[in-house]
Amino acid sequence: MIVKVSPAACAGRVAAPPSKSIAHRALICAGLAAGESRLTGIGTSEDMSATIGALRALGAEVERRDGFCLVRGCGGRPPMQDAQVDCRESGSTLRFMIPLFALGSGRTRFVGHGRLMQRPQSVYASLFAQRGLPFALGEDGLSVQGPLTPGEYALDGGVSSQFITGLLLALPLLAGDSRIVIRPPFQSRGYVDLTLQALAAFGVRAAFDTELSLLIPGGQTYRPCDYSVEGDYSQAAFFAVLAALSGNVTLTGLRRDSLQGDQAILSILRDFGAQFCETPEGLRFSAAPLAGRTVDVGDCPDLAPILTVLGACASGETRLVNAARLRDKESDRIAAMEEELGKLGIKTSSTQDTLTVKGCGGAPRFAPATVDGHNDHRIVMSLAVLATLGSAPLRITGAEAVRKSYPDFFDDLARIGGATEVEHE
Repeated sequence: MIVKVSPAACAGRVAAPPSKSIAHRALICAGLAAGESRLTGIGTSEDMSATIGALRALGAEVERRDGFCLVRGCGGRPPMQDAQVDCRESGSTLRFMIPLFALGSGRTRFVGHGRLMQRPQSVYASLFAQRGLPFALGEDGLSVQGPLTPGEYALDGGVSSQFITGLLLALPLLAGDSRIVIRPPFQSRGYVDLTLQALAAFGVRAAFDTELSLLIPGGQTYRPCDYSVEGDYSQAAFFAVLAALSGNVTLTGLRRDSLQGDQAILSILRDFGAQFCETPEGLRFSAAPLAGRTVDVGDCPDLAPILTVLGACASGETRLVNAARLRDKESDRIAAMEEELGKLGIKTSSTQDTLTVKGCGGAPRFAPATVDGHNDHRIVMSLAVLATLGSAPLRITGAEAVRKSYPDFFDDLARIGGATEVEHE
């Protein structure tokens, strides 16, 4: 799909979509529970559909109704038969589900699309090898077989916190107690805190006993509950940057006491000089001159693409550090943003784990151009924000990638005055 986005003065209110990170966790906890749960705020993105499909393969029943999902859990029973699970392009689905399907003795084959099977799985490969369990990764799929056993699991904390979450979801269902030991650097701890929060809501106990280890009692049962998913800071970040640069936009549906790591977008914007305040309606932004900064994205890597746009519009230089994991996402996000900004004359430079952007101190000036979304939802949305703020229209190819996480993105942009036009489906 090609979407043309033109410069526009935006104003109005944008409601943050439900948090994809929290929705994954709530769905899985409900799918493991012994009973029926009612979940509100489960979006319609392709990632959510991937997790729902995986839960059905696990033995849960998931029914979408008007405004909520009804989940009848499988009671945490380990899968005993062979299965195939299509994770689409969802790294969260794949990494969360591997330990769950390995609770039983059946062989499970996971398949996916795009770059999913190229994304690092070395943490699980090592853990399975240590226990003498089959783990085979190829270009067209990944096969695993259990059963996992309780005990100590030591893993690197700098690859992805999703491996920790996958173990946290599965280990409480084993008969004995387990411990997760994290080798530093421990990045994205906020996502682990979200997992612990979801576990607690469904009656499962797990907790940090040191800064780098978690204790997980065995023999537990997930309890069903009614659960409402809060607004997503990582998706709201696109509109927060747009609002900080253009003003007259209010963001609603965001909890200020949220554990989401991407809530960091607010402190980052303040550091750049953004002006916003809390109102009864939500966070109200006013336009202000912004100055580039150095930002450590080790704990909030999903913010990096839109922070690149922020840096391009701020004055001076913006440098993103601890960004190596961006190279293993749906695209190599460092290379993708460099390539597309380069087409517009915006200067960037990079190393393996940094990205530096030379800002223009206002609306970027460029000629009409066609840019590539790199089959990456966050690249597409970042380029759309840049086009809205810029001086000429941009045609974004591969714009359908937003369906992965935020299918209503272009509709929400249009609601506040964004100029969007679908040129080709």
